[in-house]
Amino acid sequence: MRAAPVIPVIVIDDLAHAVPLAESLVAGGLPVLEVTMRTPAALDAIRAMKAVEGAIVGAGTVTNPDQLAQALDAGSEFVVSPGLTERLGRAAIDSGVPFLPGIANAGDIMRGLDLGLTHFKFFPAMAAGGLPALKALAAPFGQCRFCPTGGIGLDTAPAWLAFDPVLCVGGSWVSPKGAPDRAQVEALAREAAALRS
Repeated sequence: MRAAPVIPVIVIDDLAHAVPLAESLVAGGLPVLEVTMRTPAALDAIRAMKAVEGAIVGAGTVTNPDQLAQALDAGSEFVVSPGLTERLGRAAIDSGVPFLPGIANAGDIMRGLDLGLTHFKFFPAMAAGGLPALKALAAPFGQCRFCPTGGIGLDTAPAWLAFDPVLCVGGSWVSPKGAPDRAQVEALAREAAALRS
């Protein structure tokens, strides 16, 4: 979460797009790549992107222990989930993989704390009330750190990053769907990597 201010949230439909996209993002200064498990190509994309020098590749949209096992088998170096269940949380903790579960309210955070977790994805960030909501949620949980994701763009990211408990933000704007335009993606990544609170 401290490697770069933005974690690209990546959807890969065509495996041929995986390596060029990863190379462009890493070249632009965004080494942490979250490949969402939303498409049939996701696991192969994780395997392919891991070969890119400097890339730290993980799986996103992991919703159950079976997906967790598949993500780990593909070589995921971290796992991100849209929510938090005790079953998934325990499986992730037992695996030893860095795990970033999604939270949207105080109950979610308390469930995570009960499991020994302190780092969370605030999701869906904008739909769940935006920065004012996270500020209110973070107040009673000073030990927690967050990666807001969902509806955040280049224009709003600086305000989130200026809030101390936020270590990074997740965003899809740096990794447009479809065949990657290397120069465009690298430029978007450089712009995002320059965002510092």
